[in-house]
Amino acid sequence: MTVQYSELIQPERVHGSLYTDPSIFAEELDRIWYRTWVCVGHASEVARPGDYVRKKVAAQDVIMTRSTDGEISLLLNRCAHRGNLVCEDERGNSGSFRCPYHGWTYRNTGEMLGYPYNQGYGGKGKLSLGLGRVPRVDTYQGFVFASFAADGPSLKEHLGAAAGELDRLARLSPEGEVELTAGWLKHRAKANWKLLVENETDGYHPQFVHGSVFSVTGSHIGNLYSDKSTAVTRDLGGGHSENDLRPEFRRMGTPMTWFGTSEAKVPEYVAKMRELHGAQAEEILIEGAPHVMVFPNLFVAEISVFMIQPTAVDETVQNVTAVQLKGAPEMNRRLLSQCVGSVGPAGMLLADDSEMYERNQRGMAARMPEWLDIRRGVGRERVDENGFRVGAANDETGMRGFWSHYRSLMEREDAR
Repeated sequence: MTVQYSELIQPERVHGSLYTDPSIFAEELDRIWYRTWVCVGHASEVARPGDYVRKKVAAQDVIMTRSTDGEISLLLNRCAHRGNLVCEDERGNSGSFRCPYHGWTYRNTGEMLGYPYNQGYGGKGKLSLGLGRVPRVDTYQGFVFASFAADGPSLKEHLGAAAGELDRLARLSPEGEVELTAGWLKHRAKANWKLLVENETDGYHPQFVHGSVFSVTGSHIGNLYSDKSTAVTRDLGGGHSENDLRPEFRRMGTPMTWFGTSEAKVPEYVAKMRELHGAQAEEILIEGAPHVMVFPNLFVAEISVFMIQPTAVDETVQNVTAVQLKGAPEMNRRLLSQCVGSVGPAGMLLADDSEMYERNQRGMAARMPEWLDIRRGVGRERVDENGFRVGAANDETGMRGFWSHYRSLMEREDAR
């Protein structure tokens, strides 16, 4: 039976089956995860020729490699002979991959190098079976994106206004580059992937879910999402959304407040930024990093980067690492420390959120009410000078934008 998404996704509510129906999850893999652009990793993870790391695009096991000419490829981790994994290690450096089953060997660009006992195939060079390759690979500010669709919108078109938020992140580096080299933590949640995406720019929950953390640490983060906050939630189009906290940081007017510290704590970093940017440095140091969700799986939370990987209708893996800014060792130590404290194995913030994801998923088992409400702030939304819908800091504007784009992708005729 064909799913009628127009019946399940309405302007102010979505049906609970979208989070629990295995057939819908299967369609999502085909129409979203294997069709649009998905963030896979970062170019800094394969900095040298021969470097490789294993990644996942939903259920697809891929190897991100850098060849001798500097090109980044995404290879499917499956031997062309009998389907065995050709790469078992999580990372390394090699010019080739050899299948352990029958010894078939491939270059790190995917082309076949050779196969043992070649007379069984009529001699050398008779086979040209290479590793599968993700058809389209592109990068933006070092973030590596993959699309299994041979054609479609370019990465630039896909990112749209969200590209500017990645630019904001990169400009915090004295050398203009982000590096994701601190290593990844993997958190498994028994919840549908869309619950995680919705949460990432939901400004309604922090005061409640993270209230105990804020009170113990004396953090001002909760105030950024209060009814008195001047911060906004913005639908950036294309399923992307952001919590724009810059109005609050501008009101405070002090450099490094966005990071919860002062310039006296990171004097070398601040000095480098002022030398590089001159008068514009104050704006950069005050406004700080973005809080943006890039559809469907990349979340930048100021100091941390998350990549979401759906594994089942009711299970998702969150891969998370600390933002590292090239040329800023003093700042990077603090970024890593704060990231571990908030989203590490004993991190306070992610533990809170993970509990909510899983409680949501368990709650979906109840038969009634069938619908989830996403109307918060509808009556006070406005359109900003760039044509984007904007709500208050704790409104569900971004969530509605996500579901509008989701519906458009799931209803596309060429996806059927």
